[in-house]
Amino acid sequence: MRTQPTTNASKQAQKRFAAFNWKGRWESPVAGYLFISPWLLGFLLLTLWPMIRSVYYSFTKFTLLDAPEWIGLRNYERIFADDETFRQSLSVTLLFVVISVPLKLVSALLVAMLLNKNIKGISIYRTFIYLPSLIGSSIAVAVLWKNIFGIDGFINRFLSIFGVEGISWISSPGTALGTLIILVAWQFGSSMVIFLAGLKQIPAELYEASSVDGASKLRQFFTITLPMLSPVLLFNLVLQTIGSFQMFTQAFIITKGGPINSTYMYALYLYERAFARYDMGYASALAWILLVIIGIATALIFASSRYWVFYETEGGRKK
Repeated sequence: MRTQPTTNASKQAQKRFAAFNWKGRWESPVAGYLFISPWLLGFLLLTLWPMIRSVYYSFTKFTLLDAPEWIGLRNYERIFADDETFRQSLSVTLLFVVISVPLKLVSALLVAMLLNKNIKGISIYRTFIYLPSLIGSSIAVAVLWKNIFGIDGFINRFLSIFGVEGISWISSPGTALGTLIILVAWQFGSSMVIFLAGLKQIPAELYEASSVDGASKLRQFFTITLPMLSPVLLFNLVLQTIGSFQMFTQAFIITKGGPINSTYMYALYLYERAFARYDMGYASALAWILLVIIGIATALIFASSRYWVFYETEGGRKK
């Protein structure tokens, strides 16, 4: 029997049929966009658009009560030339980042190594150690921390057992910032979990071979664990640096920037300019300066990574 030539209508019908798989499900990029549309709308309306408006406001005088008035670079000039509080808050924040981030990462790595053991009930220990990271940034924990380090708090009561007279740790300029650093370092759970995942990817054969060669545990740590874990360390370092620059809740609840501005974080200053003084234009400029500072810090970390981060590709160290 002679086959009839395929018409244009039949070709179009075949194309429409090809859009369905054998189970009758429609395969089209439109379906993917429909699924991500809630996130996409949220990003466009709640993230990208506010960022664009913030850029505009940073070049205006805007107090929420009046319409924005374009003033050009005047906000930035005031910040760098006349704002002593800006310099104070930035120095406090930099000191906080330099101390808290390494302390947090060291604590997370040490605990991850302790939890990287095949012992009975280890999953329960991991859960309990991770709990502070779930609740550590909450207001309730900040209030609890304030009471612990208060003049009549747990720390001073414990010291009184040994005859040591305590002080109000959060009211002393020399110790207030330290209490916030300890609180942040206590919240090492997320970094610990990432380190733990990285430790499990290190081949056990490397440790066995080094043991045969007589390497001690300390030497194994510096010659095997750290080099193999360096990409994970870089990831945690970047995340924690970005988060530390934005530290706000603990300083606002526990010390409110005091005493004598010793804990006056950059984000706290930005918040007060925006929502206490209603100077939205000035606060927007502060926000974009913070973004640039974080970008520079992150770029410096990545630039230095070529000297201490090792990868399996390209013969080990990244080139």
